[in-house]
Amino acid sequence: MTSVDFDVAVIGGGIHGAGVAQAAAAAGCAVVLLEQSALAAGTSSRSSKLIHGGLRYLESAAFALVWESLREREILLNIAPDLVHRRDFFIPVYRESSRSRWWIGAGLALYAMLGGFDADARFHVVPRDGWEDLDGLVTDGLTTVYRYMDAQTDDAALTRAVMHSAEELGTQLVCPARVESGRLTEDGVRLEYEHGGRSDRLTARVVVNAAGPWSTRLAACFDPSLPLVPVENVQGAHLELPGRIEQGCYYLEVSEDRRGVFVMPWRGDRTLLGTTENPYDGDPAQVAVLDKEKDYLLSAYRRYFPQRSTEILDAWAGLRVLPAGPDRTFGRSRETHLPVDRPGRPRAISILGGKLTGYRATADKVMRIIAPSLPRTPRKADTRTLKLPS
Repeated sequence: MTSVDFDVAVIGGGIHGAGVAQAAAAAGCAVVLLEQSALAAGTSSRSSKLIHGGLRYLESAAFALVWESLREREILLNIAPDLVHRRDFFIPVYRESSRSRWWIGAGLALYAMLGGFDADARFHVVPRDGWEDLDGLVTDGLTTVYRYMDAQTDDAALTRAVMHSAEELGTQLVCPARVESGRLTEDGVRLEYEHGGRSDRLTARVVVNAAGPWSTRLAACFDPSLPLVPVENVQGAHLELPGRIEQGCYYLEVSEDRRGVFVMPWRGDRTLLGTTENPYDGDPAQVAVLDKEKDYLLSAYRRYFPQRSTEILDAWAGLRVLPAGPDRTFGRSRETHLPVDRPGRPRAISILGGKLTGYRATADKVMRIIAPSLPRTPRKADTRTLKLPS
């Protein structure tokens, strides 16, 4: 390839695609991002809205993931103060809870250690005389309530802010744009895509598959196919209920499967309830909340907040990309996989999995992997300190 239109072509306008576009543009690269519908149209507008370290991942000894997530949480609180907000989180422990108060306390102590033991990393025990102020939380059988800090955001707004930052750094956004085919050449990629009712094409040194739940379908459009690892789409459901949770967010245990359910304040006067975990094999654009998911979430909500309304004002589901395997429980790895088409000088890389909290760290890893395929250019900005537009 004697000349190219772009250094990096990113496919997918969710948080990871926007993050890579921003990181590549900040590094001085010529970048284009192609999105088939709208920014944050998929999972990046249907997550649990949390910027957190992943407390429960400590049970699977994912210490590096938790440490990275806690570091990224602090970076986001600094660079996006209008979009990412600290929240009190509460974990109630009951006599029948499968995890003892000592076990949870030990986990919170480790969480605080990985967070650096600063003031916002510490946890506390809510005194018994403060239980009545916890938004109507049932106190029968309650033995302990822990309080710690994490953060919350509007995931779609955060994605748009990151993309806006990428555009300010020079990224070209083409949206809507549907990739029709692609071909990996000896030293890059050729893409054909539909935009504005007509076909167009471009060339790039590297293509980044950031299509999330559509990653497998996108990979098959290329010759040869883009690199993948075995993954599954897993559905997570959320319900919006009337009435605001005032004190913070609650991390509750569902006794049947030990899974955690979050209860959170959302958009002024609503409560957000989620999430579930069910394998999904259909069209990612058609994912919807199942009746069994509504029953599961509302049963947990009634158990812990029996006096609050369970009228469903809205319900929506998003898809996570998780490693394939026989274990279909919430204990599956949340590590991000970044397979490439060839070592040394990759022409293609896929982002499979990943968390909202860690999007910036994932983008940094992508840039380190594809750096040998890119020209050396003067850096424009550092995404660790670059403020995001509100």
